[in-house]
Amino acid sequence: MNLERLRKRVRQYLDQQQYQSALFWADKVASLSHEEPQDIYWLAQCLYLTAQYHRAAHALRSRKLDKLYEACRYLAARCHYAAKEHQQALDILDMEEPINKRLFEKYLKDESGLKDPSNDWEMSQSSYNKPSETVLPESVDGLQENLDVVVSLAERHYYNCDFKMCYKLTSVVMEKDPFHANCLPVHIGTLVELNKANELFYLSHKLVDLYPSNPVSWFAVGCYYLMVGHKNEHARRYLSKATTLEKTYGPAWVAYGHSFAVESEHDQAMAAYFTAAQLMKGCHLPMLYIGLEYGLTNNSKLAERFFGQALSIAPEDPFVMHEVGVVAFQNGEWKTAEKWFLDALEKIKAIGNEVTVDKWEPLLNNLGHVCRKLKKYAEALDYHRQALVLIPQNASTYSAIGYIHSLMGNFENAVDYFHTALGLRRDDTFSVTMLGHCIEMYIGDSEAYIGADIKDKLKCYDFDVHTMKTLKNIISPPWDFREFEVEKQTAEETGLAPLETSRKTPDPRPSLEETFEIEMNESDMMLETSMSDHSS
Repeated sequence: MNLERLRKRVRQYLDQQQYQSALFWADKVASLSHEEPQDIYWLAQCLYLTAQYHRAAHALRSRKLDKLYEACRYLAARCHYAAKEHQQALDILDMEEPINKRLFEKYLKDESGLKDPSNDWEMSQSSYNKPSETVLPESVDGLQENLDVVVSLAERHYYNCDFKMCYKLTSVVMEKDPFHANCLPVHIGTLVELNKANELFYLSHKLVDLYPSNPVSWFAVGCYYLMVGHKNEHARRYLSKATTLEKTYGPAWVAYGHSFAVESEHDQAMAAYFTAAQLMKGCHLPMLYIGLEYGLTNNSKLAERFFGQALSIAPEDPFVMHEVGVVAFQNGEWKTAEKWFLDALEKIKAIGNEVTVDKWEPLLNNLGHVCRKLKKYAEALDYHRQALVLIPQNASTYSAIGYIHSLMGNFENAVDYFHTALGLRRDDTFSVTMLGHCIEMYIGDSEAYIGADIKDKLKCYDFDVHTMKTLKNIISPPWDFREFEVEKQTAEETGLAPLETSRKTPDPRPSLEETFEIEMNESDMMLETSMSDHSS
């Protein structure tokens, strides 16, 4: 790699006032030269000219170049002055004279006669691809530690839902370059995914103080308010400010859509997601969220269409796989749904070898639902129990387990689980209805005992008044008037002997599947994709 040619390219872009292009190449030259002082100086110059004053000062001072070279010291002071940190600028200028100036005298001369390069080196990296060991050509061997390359790899981990590894990489970048422009959106999104509220709070305030005119600062604030919950109005206010500062800032539009989605404002959410889709070409996330909103409004055809587009861009994203499975489930295609859910589960396990993040709880519950449809009751119970490990107090999961037990004829267990579900959510109509039917079936199948009252058999269940009234309406005839034909027992008999119940007519009861025709309300089947994916 001809470094001199690349250095001339940096100067040429600076002369043409194409500062972003100059910054790109200056960053690469600094990595390829293993951070030679003159290349760090030109990198800082480009950062200064793009108004990234703190990054420029950090690039110089973290390597102590401001103490060695006059030009670096002066540039660092100018950076602090431009950032209105006047005292720090004065402190730098008051330092001792640098000991070596000759290095820069050679490179600060005007250069001309740049030849057109015959072979241009280009770095391209697919954002969505399975991260693997970064292999770079020998000619660019110094770029393994380049921060742009590290951010690109972190972004791939982010899109593959490996948020812990993404956070590890972005933290390294933020430590070396605290305000790296490309890293900030990915880092903010990762903080949200890992629920690191305190760290995001500190970062967002620091960004607002230092860069109030940069949209990423207000994007960070908006994400914080979205993450803490019940602050959607505040989140919208700050995200709207971010989109006002830069109308083409895609991550802010995605988060803006999330602020409406959590309140079931589907039209406003989709409008924001469509805007993000136009701005973030090649990113599957807006398509995924649009499909989610269409699914929630019972427009499965359009939902399937947008999920298909997301799948074409990101064929290995477990979020997309899950939502395709949900559509198949809603269409009654149980086998297809099971395949997609299992594929999504395999992708998650491949990331961390275990499913420990509570965001995957809906996937496990949905696997339980589809296994129940396929009459794989043991597997269904196993998946629901795994879901309980992730979120122990979910009433829907207890209802699902109770329903499976009822289909298996385990009415006593079913009553226990439906009662637990009602303890967590008293207005669960499905659990109340099923509880009444299970009690009736349990009473009919249980052995009766002399002197035992039906209420006594169920006295262990502490039902509230509303539930008791509902159950009395469901169970017919009412408990108080239910009569059993029992054989006469002599007074000398001791203990509670079982009684034989006589039936005057053949048992007309249908099969369990027909008895419990009532299906679960599967409105919670949609994976609640949190405001996760904010990076562009």
